[in-house]
Formats: sequence, structure tokens, C-alpha cells
Amino acid sequence: MKKLRNHSLVKEQENSPKAVNNADLCSLTDIEFKREVSKILKKLRKDMNSNADSFRKELENIRRSQEKLENSFAEIQTELKAIKSRMNNSEEKISDMEDKIMEITQSGQQTENQMKKHESNIRDLWDNIKQANLHIIGIPERKEKEKGIENIFEEIMAENFPNLKHTDIRIKEAQRAPNKLNSKQTHTKIYYNKTGKR
Repeated sequence: MKKLRNHSLVKEQENSPKAVNNADLCSLTDIEFKREVSKILKKLRKDMNSNADSFRKELENIRRSQEKLENSFAEIQTELKAIKSRMNNSEEKISDMEDKIMEITQSGQQTENQMKKHESNIRDLWDNIKQANLHIIGIPERKEKEKGIENIFEEIMAENFPNLKHTDIRIKEAQRAPNKLNSKQTHTKIYYNKTGKR
């Protein structure tokens, strides 16, 4: 069996194109051998040229794609530079706005303090120059808070002047003025009250 298998393998190898080519080349003359070798070389050159052409095309495609990538990379870099410059400008504007807000806040606080000071000055001046019809001295502060200045004035008028109760006199204005008699006493104050006819 082994002999048959080996014999069939030998026959297959002899019938294969390589075996035929090798056997043919051995039986060829010099001129025929040179022709066959030149054919094989021409075929190899063609194959190498076609491979070289395909490699050149692939290399050209790679170069083009590399150029595209480089161009897109350059565009991205310029866009990033533009974005960075915009961000820097925005940060500068934001810091300027924050500085302006701080200045406005400080000036607003100064203006508010000045307004309070002016209001207290006006109040002091008003208290000093105010002319009134009636001064009532010695009324404690808690009574004023409970009843109000106008009500206290009406009570005092009713107690001291019962005849005026039926007349048509009404209170025009009543207010507490600063105590100029004794600044350490807080329970006695001066009231200015204006009365007028209807």
C-alpha cells in the first residue's frame, strides 16, 4: 500500500506545472532557455511595475490625505487661537464690568450715606426753624407711642380747655422736637402742634 501511495504522489508531482516547467527547462537548449528566462523576467518586471504603480497610487492617496489632515489641523489651530483671543477679550470685559459694578456699588453706598446725612441735617434745620402755635413740655415718650401725638394733644386740650371741645378747631400738624432743655433726659420732650380752623 505504501508503494502505491508514494507512486501516486510522484505522478502528481510530475504532472504539476512546476514539475513540468522544471522538466521542460532542463530539456531546453541554451537559446530556448534564455528565451524562457527572459519571458519570466519580463513577466516579473510587469508584475513589479504594476505593484509599483499601485504603491505609488496608494502613496499619493496617503500624501493627499496627510495634506488634508495638515490643512484641517492648521484650520483647527487658527480657530482655537481665535477662540482663545475671544475668551481673553471676554474675561477682560467681565473684569472691567466687575470693577464698574464695584465702583457703582461704592458710589451708591456713598450717595445713600450722604442722603441720610442730608435728611438728618434737614430734620435738624426744620426742628430749629419751625414756628408753632403751641408748645407742650414734659410728656413721657411711652404715652406718645401708645396713643400718638395728635391724640395726646386732644386729651390735654380737653382736660385743660373743656370749652374748646365744642368748637370747630382741628389739629393741622403735631410732632416731637428734640429736647434742648436737657439732653440727658429722654422722657421729657417738646411738642410743636399747629391748630387751624376748618
